[in-house]
Amino acid sequence: MGSLLLAVIYLAFVSLGLPDSLLGSAWPVMQTAMGVPSSYAGYVSMTIAFMTILSSLISPKLIQRFETKWIVAASIALTVVGLLGFSCSGQYWMLFLFALPYGLGAGSVDAALNHYVANHYSSRVMNFLHCFYGFGAVISPNIMALALKYAHWNDGYRWTAFVQMGILAVCILSLPLWKTGGQAEGDTGESAGIRAALKVPGVVLTLIAFFAYCAGEATCFLWTSSYFAGTKEGLSQERIASFGSLIFGGLMLGRLIAGFISNRIGDRKLIRAGLVVEALGILLVLIPGSQYHTAAAGFLMIGTGMGPIYPSIQHMAPANFGKKYSASVIGLQMASAYIGSTFMPTVFGFIQQNAGIAIMPVYLLIFAALNFAFLELAYRKIGKNA
Repeated sequence: MGSLLLAVIYLAFVSLGLPDSLLGSAWPVMQTAMGVPSSYAGYVSMTIAFMTILSSLISPKLIQRFETKWIVAASIALTVVGLLGFSCSGQYWMLFLFALPYGLGAGSVDAALNHYVANHYSSRVMNFLHCFYGFGAVISPNIMALALKYAHWNDGYRWTAFVQMGILAVCILSLPLWKTGGQAEGDTGESAGIRAALKVPGVVLTLIAFFAYCAGEATCFLWTSSYFAGTKEGLSQERIASFGSLIFGGLMLGRLIAGFISNRIGDRKLIRAGLVVEALGILLVLIPGSQYHTAAAGFLMIGTGMGPIYPSIQHMAPANFGKKYSASVIGLQMASAYIGSTFMPTVFGFIQQNAGIAIMPVYLLIFAALNFAFLELAYRKIGKNA
């Protein structure tokens, strides 16, 4: 029964990845259909991320009050509403209305499942968990590419919503499994609040590192397809949309590899190795040329390097800061991450409108360096106060 529960948790993370890559892959077509500038994708992305920040900040309270299984089911249902709403949106302003459930659904399930797995399973399971997020995020740009080829961008959102409904049905049917998976009502014990967690040495530095990581990751999510549309010649709309899956395919690959080696080398070494691979991928994208192959390999490498960073930081929370603080720390990390996701892709939207989208790899390199620097500072702070 325990393995069945783990399979359901993995499936829930597939559902978390499905909505995240749709906007970036569909935006070059949506922008034209709605008659708005390319930078306007940032406002929609920012609204989704803002709602995710809100749900991440309230997640410690939700985790204390409700069992994880109910948070998961309710959150997936909210994303279904958001996806169906996007599929019915004929005007730009309508996207903001449905961005509310779209974002609210993501934050709580992410924080709840990360907290549950960090406290009950190994680093290997955590990396495999986030690998399934990448799997979901790879599927949806290809669904969108099929929709653009045979139907319309709205259908891409609608078809993804149908997949999400299927996952929700499985999660509802599997609710009894959670009792055999060892979850108790008092699972979080005596958990500290957000204010207390912020005072723990190293927490704030980790939050800044998470901000930097997600700033780069979310910029890739939103602008990778547009990068190919703006810098490479002779590409079809469906090919450009499919490039949105490169970063997610890399994330999935990086987390799959990390799942096999994480228990042997540890979270910190895994993060450092990932940052090196990410930097090499950014350098590949920087190589000029009208052909897309080198840039495609570069974005795949960027995603592969990014892969183990997010799950490893989350998995370290109970060990670094104690189980008493882990729920609040993970909620704060999620909120910090989504602040980066909220504002930095939008900032890049304005930058690329003036400087050109070819500046994207330089932007990514800055945040990779910040991520590395603040994580290393956090490790030292944690070591001194161990």
